Amino acid sequence: MPDDLMTIRQMCDAFDVTPRTLRFYEAKELLFPQREGQRRWFTRRDRARLKLILRGKRFGFSLEDIRQLLDLYTLGDNQYTQLARSYEIGQERLDSMKAQRAELDTAIDDLEEQLSWGAKMMNQIQGRKAG
Repeated sequence: MPDDLMTIRQMCDAFDVTPRTLRFYEAKELLFPQREGQRRWFTRRDRARLKLILRGKRFGFSLEDIRQLLDLYTLGDNQYTQLARSYEIGQERLDSMKAQRAELDTAIDDLEEQLSWGAKMMNQIQGRKAG
């Protein structure tokens, strides 16, 4: 086996994913390992693609967005189109995440206020029972 090829087990160990995950990405045509009977051999290209897939998933990109971005790699424009589209999708995702964070901050503030009120009420009730 050449040094630049990895087995499914090696890929799983290197990227902390399951064989099922790799097969899923292959079925979704995001990875294209070389096949030798039932064996899969993953190339450097597959490793680079998997790294981008996992990063995209961590950022909340859809698999379709990730597929489109990966497909832009081969346009021959030094990845300008891929980078520009990645930037656009990334900016949209960042805006969405910031909005979600603002909503969470508001919900946290509201819950803290309610818990504070609840604690105050419980203390008043306990005070009446003791007195």
